Amino acid sequence: MTTYDFGPTVLPGKPPFSTDDLLQFPDDGNRYELCNGSLLVSPPHTVRHQVTLKNALFVLEDAATNDLVTLMQVGFRASDADCYIPDFVVMPRDAAFSTEPMASPHHILLIGEIVSQATSKQDRGLKPLAYAEAGVPTYWRVEPDEGPTLYVYELDGGAYKPPTAHKAGTVAKLTKPFPVSLDPAQLL
Repeated sequence: MTTYDFGPTVLPGKPPFSTDDLLQFPDDGNRYELCNGSLLVSPPHTVRHQVTLKNALFVLEDAATNDLVTLMQVGFRASDADCYIPDFVVMPRDAAFSTEPMASPHHILLIGEIVSQATSKQDRGLKPLAYAEAGVPTYWRVEPDEGPTLYVYELDGGAYKPPTAHKAGTVAKLTKPFPVSLDPAQLL
């Protein structure tokens, strides 16, 4: 196997990378994702991002039925050349105990990203396209700098409909993947 030296970290495999290559990458604090075999690397999250993530998990976990589980930063294998690590997912509890190293698209009911400066273009453009193509029924995009605002995308055929924006100070009453009501201000 060929290795490439990206500074202090040596990554196994050869571009274009596969999800199997990604499974061999070191646990060095970076978040490695793939888009069509191209490597996407994000730095560790800020404290504000982590607080928003924790609050989103609490809201979802509190509303979820017992057969569902809310998890953070699960490897999501959209294809052999596409692998993402969304900030949070909702999936069936039994699928969470699969022996597969990554979640597959047919197990994900909701996928969510919290927009940061380092990931804004991916979270607003690339990931909605990739998640829709993989068949993920619902995508949440949380924009902390907008008050925060929660953008909810729902799958319609092979693409997401334009998102519905829910601004801080109003209660969003959502039905998918289960009924949940929240004021996006709860996320900060």
